Amino acid sequence: MHPDEWHLTDDIHAFLARAGGFLRARPTLHNTPLTTLDKLRARGTDVHGPGACFFGHLETAGEIRAVCYRLPTMRLTLTPLPAGHADSLAARLAGLGHLLSGVTADHDTATAFAGAWQRHTEGVTAEAHWWGRLHRLGTLTPPRPRPEGRGRAAGARDHPRLLRFCAEFAAEVGEAPALDAGAWADSRFADKHFTFWESPDGTPVSLAGSTPMVGGMIRVDPVYTPAHLRGRGYAGAVTAEVSRAALDAGATDVVLFTDPGNPTSNALYRRIGYVPVVDFTGYRFSPADRPPGVTA
Repeated sequence: MHPDEWHLTDDIHAFLARAGGFLRARPTLHNTPLTTLDKLRARGTDVHGPGACFFGHLETAGEIRAVCYRLPTMRLTLTPLPAGHADSLAARLAGLGHLLSGVTADHDTATAFAGAWQRHTEGVTAEAHWWGRLHRLGTLTPPRPRPEGRGRAAGARDHPRLLRFCAEFAAEVGEAPALDAGAWADSRFADKHFTFWESPDGTPVSLAGSTPMVGGMIRVDPVYTPAHLRGRGYAGAVTAEVSRAALDAGATDVVLFTDPGNPTSNALYRRIGYVPVVDFTGYRFSPADRPPGVTA
């Protein structure tokens, strides 16, 4: 495959003008690029220095077949690639001297690119460190029996508890850096809509968030119940609440990710109506291939 089939730019507006339709055509599969790039477009991006963003699309015979982008974390995100094109992209990026801390994509694409990156860079190793299973909502089936209490949209007065729940969630799943009040505005949680499930006495006992709708798609993220309150049906109830709200808002695709190694959560979401679509994998690359101060 000829590497020049890949077109790269640091202009997110030009990129989305060319590739936005491709992403919106498959909103379930492209849910993360849709939300991430929409946020970057709205906020602006820093395209200078070692942590510069870049965006690319694979085009053959006038048809876009895949996209990629690198954020200041130096991590590359890829949509599914046709066979052979992982190698052409790795060759192109390595030839341009781009640094990468890792790659995230559907499992086959991520694995192919990680292998290609090692072939085209000197002394780099790749290690799988994150796994996610993408689900799409089919027929919403609220859990029965329904736990006592009700769903309630989080408001301004709830921010201290919201911050605590999200910080506990981030710590539990190993996200870094640690989340605190000062980091909230720049965190991945800041632009989400949140719903609590609260007990009959009004105490929030579980939390679910959802992204703004992009391309008809809303992603449920995160879902969190404090450890001492689990096993009572709260997570299923609050997930059903935000899923129904997404449908009522006009979403055509409601999605979420689970840990494939957690049979409890996977079974829970299947009972509510979520259907597995595809597994994703994240690889981290050796420190020799990322600039000082940047982590995967």
